[in-house]
Amino acid sequence: MARLCTSVGGFRGGTRLGAVGLGERCVGVFYWFLKFVALGPLLKLVFRPYADGVDHVPAEGPAILASNHLSYADWLFMPLVVPRKVSFVAKAEYFTTPGIKGWLQKTFFSGTGNIPIDRAGADAAAGALLSAKKVLGEGELFGIYPEGTRSHDGRLYRGKTGIARLALETGVPVVPVAVVGTDVVAPPGKKFGRWTRPHVRFGKPLDFSRYAGMENDRFILRSITDEIMYEIMRLSGQEYVDMYATRAKEESKKADSAKGDEQRKPAA
Repeated sequence: MARLCTSVGGFRGGTRLGAVGLGERCVGVFYWFLKFVALGPLLKLVFRPYADGVDHVPAEGPAILASNHLSYADWLFMPLVVPRKVSFVAKAEYFTTPGIKGWLQKTFFSGTGNIPIDRAGADAAAGALLSAKKVLGEGELFGIYPEGTRSHDGRLYRGKTGIARLALETGVPVVPVAVVGTDVVAPPGKKFGRWTRPHVRFGKPLDFSRYAGMENDRFILRSITDEIMYEIMRLSGQEYVDMYATRAKEESKKADSAKGDEQRKPAA
């Protein structure tokens, strides 16, 4: 069992057998089981996703896949078209809930490439950075949504600079990614929408080695982030809004609330 999990999960030469438990090693097995047996074939049969530029994703070695975020289905369809495993960070609560439900939740999220945010002495943002570094340090692919949250209206919002810091501190390339159509399959606020073929586009890897050692310069971090977001915009065709998505959502809710209050006012 241990040897099976080691070979399929991608641990080279068994060198990590003593460093991790059997459960952790078997996460790799479950990932490939879901992708090629249980879940992936069904998604491909029903939705027939297709991709362009997959050859821009390195065949080996670490890389950051920076994607737009239209739907909760993004993290299913983007890794589905990539031959390699793609890891994302997820809230630690998904991995620490007790009981049978917690075990099932942990197994599913781990098996679909999610890893818990490392909150050891860090806030959520710093914890996500630590978790990402671990993935990249093992030579794997790390997926990230620079907007920080899903777009509520289909537009592309300002990227957070954590991705720039990650790229500079690890020295790995950033591959811009655009996922199109997932907001039709699973619109914001709904579990299901309409059928369409999700389209995933990968751009050429971006190299920021020219900024090495400048990860504490906020102007450099913003410049790198904006360059990444421009490439994502170019690939996705989305309208760009120079505002953080969280703020845009708050303003949209306030506007909807004010409009509702106005409509509820009795006629004079």
